[in-house]
Amino acid sequence: MLSPLARARSSVALPVLVMLTVLFAAACGGEQRSSASADPEQPLKVVATTTQVADFARNVGGDRVTVHQLLKPNVDPHDYEPSPADMRAIGEADVLVKNGVGLEKWLDETIEAAGFGGTVVDASKGVQIQDGDPHIWHNPLNVKTMAATIEIAFAAADPGDTAAYQANRVAYDEKLDALDAEIARKIESIPVDRRKLVTNHDAFGYYLDRYKLTFVGSIIPSFDTSAELSAKQVSDLVTKIKSTGVAAIFSEASLPPKTAEAIGREAGVTVVAGEDALYGDSLGPEGSAGATYLQMLEHNTDTIVGALRGNPA
Repeated sequence: MLSPLARARSSVALPVLVMLTVLFAAACGGEQRSSASADPEQPLKVVATTTQVADFARNVGGDRVTVHQLLKPNVDPHDYEPSPADMRAIGEADVLVKNGVGLEKWLDETIEAAGFGGTVVDASKGVQIQDGDPHIWHNPLNVKTMAATIEIAFAAADPGDTAAYQANRVAYDEKLDALDAEIARKIESIPVDRRKLVTNHDAFGYYLDRYKLTFVGSIIPSFDTSAELSAKQVSDLVTKIKSTGVAAIFSEASLPPKTAEAIGREAGVTVVAGEDALYGDSLGPEGSAGATYLQMLEHNTDTIVGALRGNPA
């Protein structure tokens, strides 16, 4: 039930509400963290930036953590704006997990405004980065590194549950290894001359490198979805699609398919969109084919294999 002060705040204009929420979070954050460390029965309070690192944090933390996820499913991480609830959660958190590699350009300012005093975990630590590409989760072996980094941070913040975090991470590693082997097997079923990808934006470099697929081009020629193709680049991409024999263009669930469909019509190739669209920057909502990281990679792989073999799902 809301206190009188909380009920009074609910009538305040949004900018004032955000400011009050931030001030309250900053004031009580230290108290919440100290109570968590004093009470071993209280779960570790974790904030995770992206849908992917939130999923990794839940797998590693299990029932010993509560995870507040900042980015919602199918939301472009480049466009995030914090809500009052997000600011309060950050201010009260023990640990904040980020993807890193410059993906969360808004994070430092948000942390400062929220009064966060806990530990920031850069999940990209130890991952071999390709040309500044932040989409490191598209290789499950990178995710093993990310999960290990998260495990170390959780154990440092909550030493009493070190064994639980380690056991959870080992179990997740086994699932990642099995998925990696299954993806490789499925990709091998595509004829070599058809292992070519055109996507909405340049988000799948780590996947392509891991499973030996050829990147022909993207509708948005950048890691950042705010970039746009010029008319000449569109023409050049259509020409390249035709000349290389690309079988399909893959749209992404978090991006509109309109431009991809226009290029597909001009190039005379299938565009994979709608429910079959790939999950690139974000996992999907609960109940979707991309609700978890493991489901997302399985869906992406089945979609790619089906379209490139000529029998889309």
